[in-house]
Amino acid sequence: MKKAVIFDLDGTLWDSAQGVADSWNIVLERRDLPQRMDAELIHAYMGKTMVEISDKLFPELEQSVRLDLLEELCGVEVEYLRHHTAARLFDGLEETAALLKKDYSLYIVSNCQEGYIPTFLLPFHMDRWFEDYEEWGRTGLSKGENIRLVMERNGVDRAVYVGDTDGDERAARDAGVPFIHAAYGFGTALAPDAVIHSLSELPDAVRKFM
Repeated sequence: MKKAVIFDLDGTLWDSAQGVADSWNIVLERRDLPQRMDAELIHAYMGKTMVEISDKLFPELEQSVRLDLLEELCGVEVEYLRHHTAARLFDGLEETAALLKKDYSLYIVSNCQEGYIPTFLLPFHMDRWFEDYEEWGRTGLSKGENIRLVMERNGVDRAVYVGDTDGDERAARDAGVPFIHAAYGFGTALAPDAVIHSLSELPDAVRKFM
């Protein structure tokens, strides 16, 4: 039986909000738009798809303009994060990943644009721990559907999903797997199956479901 721990990214494994804000401000200034981003504002929208974020942040723009802006924001963001150390890994990530890897396969599923997860995996050499990932921007599927896709693609029989928002909780329910709430992240959960307050607590929490 193949067992897995599947992770959300933002607010669960790292905090890239300042780098995202910086990259978005480059685009907004270039386009002479009045909005400016900061880490707090980015935190408030993390977990949503890029289309949902752009719809809420730029409702005054026509859809065609908004979509064009979104494409530029996504491209600049990914390029910026690849080359700037503006993201912070959460404490204990390396040690926790090493412990979990002894017994479980590790994956990432996020509502991000295509190319975003590699900005976490490659610069921080996290690809040694995580075997596969999926992004909303690559499949256009919901997070729950992407969780199931990763499980099916990798022959996973049992899994838990770890995330920090109620959207992550809904995704886990949709995928039919237990949800572990990362309470140290940016959001809240309604009725998680387990709660952790640091990554170091995760191995014990996972064992209850495996």
